[in-house]
Formats: sequence, C-alpha cells, structure tokens
Amino acid sequence: MIKNQWYAVLDAKGLRKGKMLGVKRLGMNLLFCRYQDGTVSCFADKCTHRGAQLSQGKLSGDCIRCPFHGIEFDREGKCVLVPANGKNATENLGRFHLKHIPCKEAGGILFVWYGDREPEGEPAMFEVLLDRRLKYSHLEDPWKTHYSRVIENQLDVSHLPFVHHNTIGKGNKTLCNGPKVVWLDENTLQTSANNEKDQGQKPLEAEQSVIKPTNLTFRYPNLWLNTINDKIKIFAFFIPVDEENSILAVRFYDRITGIGAVDALIAWIGKLANKVIERQDKRVVEKQLPKRSDLRMAENLVSADFPIIEYRRRREELRNR
Repeated sequence: MIKNQWYAVLDAKGLRKGKMLGVKRLGMNLLFCRYQDGTVSCFADKCTHRGAQLSQGKLSGDCIRCPFHGIEFDREGKCVLVPANGKNATENLGRFHLKHIPCKEAGGILFVWYGDREPEGEPAMFEVLLDRRLKYSHLEDPWKTHYSRVIENQLDVSHLPFVHHNTIGKGNKTLCNGPKVVWLDENTLQTSANNEKDQGQKPLEAEQSVIKPTNLTFRYPNLWLNTINDKIKIFAFFIPVDEENSILAVRFYDRITGIGAVDALIAWIGKLANKVIERQDKRVVEKQLPKRSDLRMAENLVSADFPIIEYRRRREELRNR
C-alpha cells in the first residue's frame, strides 16, 4: 500500500448507530464504532489486555466493552475501567489504551488514514459522492488478489472485446487508438477507450487520440469513476484487505428521470449489470500472477497498456516518497 494516504475502506451504511464492526483492511484488523450521536471512531481490533477481539464485545454507551474480561475503553480508545481491579482503583491505565486509527466519513464512505505520520488534509473525493440529486446502488465483492490488480483492470481498455465480448465489449473493437492519458492533478489521471474494429489500419498514437465524453478517472490511492454521461456514473473504490485479497465496491449513480423512486429502481438494475460485468473481470484477474503489480515486473506491455503504466509509475513515486 501507499503510506500516508486516506483510503476508502467501508460503506458507511453498514455501520449502524450504537454498533461496532470488525473488518480486515490494509492488512490490519480494525474495529469501527458508531455512537448514538452518529460519530464514528476506529481502533485496532485487539484488546490490549490479552489480545481478545473487541468486535465480539459490545458498545455500551460511549464505551467499548471487551468480551473477555469486561475492560472498557472510551471514544478515544483510552482505558477507563478494568473490572478486576474495581471501580475505585487508582492505577494508571495508560498501558491499556487502544491504538487509534484516524477515520473520517464522507460521501457515505468511511475513510481511514494509513501511515506513520499525522493525517494530512481531507480524503480525496469525487463530486458524484456529494450530489444529492443522484440515486445509487451499492455492490461489494471480495477478490482473491491484490487491490492494485483490481485497479489496473479498470484502467485496461484492450481487454473489453475479449473479457466482455457479450456485454460492454460488444462490437469486436480490438484495435486500440492511444489510449490517451491526461493528469487532472498530480494524483488524478483520466483516460478512455478509443477502440475500433481492426480493418488493417494503424492505431493512433496517444498524442493523436482523444479523451471521450465516456471516460475513466482514477484518483489515488483507491477511487475510480466511470463517467457514462451527465446522468449516469459508475463509481468504485478498491479496498485493500491484505497482500492477496481485496474488495471491489461499486456504485451505480443515476438521475435519468429526476423522479426519485424511478431513478432508485434504475440504480438497482444497474447494480445487477455491474455484478455481471465485474464477475467477468474477476474470473480472469484473480488468476493473474503475481498477485501484486509493480512498475518493473516480468510483463511485456504494449501501447494499449499506457494507462496502466502511468498508474504504476505514479504509484511507485508515492510509495517511495
């Protein structure tokens, strides 16, 4: 993973008030808590007493209660009670404090800070996440591969007529013009499929190619947006679980009719379509080796892989920085 970044890791709707949720993200076992006032905190999901999994316990008011020995921790992860020592014990409980993970909620997503220094700025966002005119559906699917492979698949324009020959890749457009890549800022790249049927013509160079109105935008470290048109957008975030597992979270956003109930139904149908398409990808990508991609590896890339090369190049820079 790239250090010192805000990662989108969880659909916020999955964490209800007064509840806790334990998940594995970024190679760590994390505990999310949503208090009755709606605020959220995140900690390492491990009791500092004897290593019990805190997510098996309960949220009692503002306190996390360990399921093993009833030790309690407040909103900041500070230990406030060790029952075995009694309520009136005067011992300093600092050694029991939990590891706090910076966490923010935005656009219906929970972000956590992964790094070795204090959080910087706000999580990267796309406007679609904040547009209340849009209705959306949400789909999550675990993939048995590193999250970098899942991201690259969504930037790959040459696989469409083969992996998706009967869905979004119909038409046998196997020849790839470009593809062109533009950097909207230092951490946001944009590209699009500009494919044609192969009739013996020479593909256009990247400089001669274009970014189409239907395009793909990726924002580091793990957000992606497929703009179909101004009324339909597909958003995804690629959740790192560990070195060999990830979760693809996909949302279908639309405001086709402007009628809430109808657009919500369209979003639900879009979810079914997204599931068919991502399962076509998953079947192939899970078998790619090695599981994790890097800038320099034993692959023979072609011009159509330019977006992937650019993704790897910038990812390498961010990791080294």
